[in-house]
Amino acid sequence: MTFNTSDLTDFGWNAFFHSQLEFDDLQTTIPVRVMAVHRGALTVAGPGLDMQMPPLTPTAGDEESVATVGDWLLLDHETNRPLRLLQRKSLFKRQAPGTARRLQLIAANVDTLFIVSSCNADFSAARLERYLALAREADVTPVIVLTKADQTDTPEEFVRTASKLLPGVLVEAVDARDANSAACLTAWCGSGQTVALLGSSGVGKSTLANTLTGTSKIKTQGIREDDAKGRHTTTARALHRLPTNGWLLDTPGIRELQLTDAKSGLEDVFADIVALTETCRFSDCGHETEPGCAVRTAIEAGTLEVNRLKRWRKLVAEDARNTESLADRHARERTFGKMVKGIVKSKREQRKD
Repeated sequence: MTFNTSDLTDFGWNAFFHSQLEFDDLQTTIPVRVMAVHRGALTVAGPGLDMQMPPLTPTAGDEESVATVGDWLLLDHETNRPLRLLQRKSLFKRQAPGTARRLQLIAANVDTLFIVSSCNADFSAARLERYLALAREADVTPVIVLTKADQTDTPEEFVRTASKLLPGVLVEAVDARDANSAACLTAWCGSGQTVALLGSSGVGKSTLANTLTGTSKIKTQGIREDDAKGRHTTTARALHRLPTNGWLLDTPGIRELQLTDAKSGLEDVFADIVALTETCRFSDCGHETEPGCAVRTAIEAGTLEVNRLKRWRKLVAEDARNTESLADRHARERTFGKMVKGIVKSKREQRKD
C-alpha cells in the first residue's frame, strides 16, 4: 500500500514534510495531520481518514515531543498506531500559566498568524508586542487584524499605533462580522495554507473565524460592557476548512502569554532598541544614568518612547527568567531519566546472571 502525496496537499503537506520520509515510509505508513486537541484525545485526518486517538506520550525531558494541533504524524497503515512525529516547520509555544514552569505547545506548522485585537479599550500595544515576538520567534508571517473597526470613528489611529510596533508589519482593520470587510485577509488563506488566530478573549476571534469559514459552527459570545473584556468561547484548539481550501486554526483566548525561548523574536520586534544598545559607550550599560548611553539620548530626543523601553525590559527579563527555569527543570528531568534507565539496565543484567 502506498499513499498519494498529491492527496495530502490540501491538508497542508509540502516538500518540507515529504523530505523527511524514508523509502519504507511510502509503503508502510499513512501521514495524518492533527486537526484538533481535546482533553485526553487527538483528532487526526488525512485523505479518506478521520479518527480520534490518544495523545502521544512525551519523551522524558522533551516537552516538545507531544503532538499539538497542526502536527503531522506517521501511522502504521495496518494498525493506525502512531510511529513518528514529523519535524515541524514552525511551532508556537508558551510558558504555561501557573507555577509548574511547564511548556505548553499552542500550534505547529502555521504559515501565517493573524494577531487579533480590537479597536476599543482592549487594544494593547504591550500585548501585541508579545504576540509579534511569538510570531517572529516561530518564523511565521504576522498580520495584525484589528476588529470592531466599525465601532469607532477613528480606526486609523489604532492602525497607526499597531504599525509602529514592528517595521513592515501588515495591519488590517475589519468588521469581523462582514465577509466583504474581512475579504482582505483571504490572500493568506490559499489552498493548503494554514493561518492561526491568536488574541485575547472578546476581541472577535470566533466571529472572524465564522466569517472566514462561512459557517456559524464556532461559538461566539459578547464582551462585558464595563471593561470591554471578553469571555472564553473557544475551548479546544482545532483546524477548520476555509472556502479557499486553506485551514484556519482557532485557539482559546490567551490572557497570560508568558514568553519562553523568544530571544530572537524579541530582538526582531525591538530591533530599534537593540541597535541603540549596541552603540552605547559601555557594553554593560544599564540605560539609566551612564554617560554615553544611546538609549537615553534617543529618549531625550523624542525618537524612542519611554514606555516602549519599559515594555522591552519587562519582556526580556521575563523571557530570560522563564527560559532559565525551563532549562533547569529539563536538566533535572534528563538526569532523572538517565538514572531510571541505569536502574532498568542494571536489573536486566542481574536477571541474565
